[in-house]
Amino acid sequence: AEGFRVVPLPGASSVTTLLSVSGQWEDTHPGFVFWGFLSSRAQERQAQVARMAQEPRAQVLLEAPHRIEALGQALAVLGARQVTLGRELTKQFEDIATLSAQALPAWLQSSAHRTRGEFALVVHPQAGADTDTATDDRVLRLLLQELPVKTAVRLAADITGQARNALYEQALRLRE
Repeated sequence: AEGFRVVPLPGASSVTTLLSVSGQWEDTHPGFVFWGFLSSRAQERQAQVARMAQEPRAQVLLEAPHRIEALGQALAVLGARQVTLGRELTKQFEDIATLSAQALPAWLQSSAHRTRGEFALVVHPQAGADTDTATDDRVLRLLLQELPVKTAVRLAADITGQARNALYEQALRLRE
């Protein structure tokens, strides 16, 4: 953030190596969630990403080169939430970038070498993760009383800043 280059020192794990340079340890939400490899099935992966959208802490993922573009597309629904991607960590062609989740697919497609190698990703903690989830839940419940699900979810996302996919899943649970 201050313009200095940060270089990780090799460790026993790509997870700790990438976390060391991501700069995203939050005192309000200590620790991180380790997801590992998400499902290779698109529908299951979308459900996992929807659950990720609700997690306020940093989250760590791993991915193979032949699936990184699909993961980038899936994570794009997280919008402006920041992601630090590490490729080929501690190796000669190491590449580390921090960008918004919505920009990840375009970044990966901008150069053929960006989809090569082993990947570790840190999904940064939610901005404003200390927001009151009870208030967000109440907003969605009130909107659902008066509006169709799709409209209620769109408005709840605008009001609360939460991800639409996660709000949609929550709305369906509330409707049951």
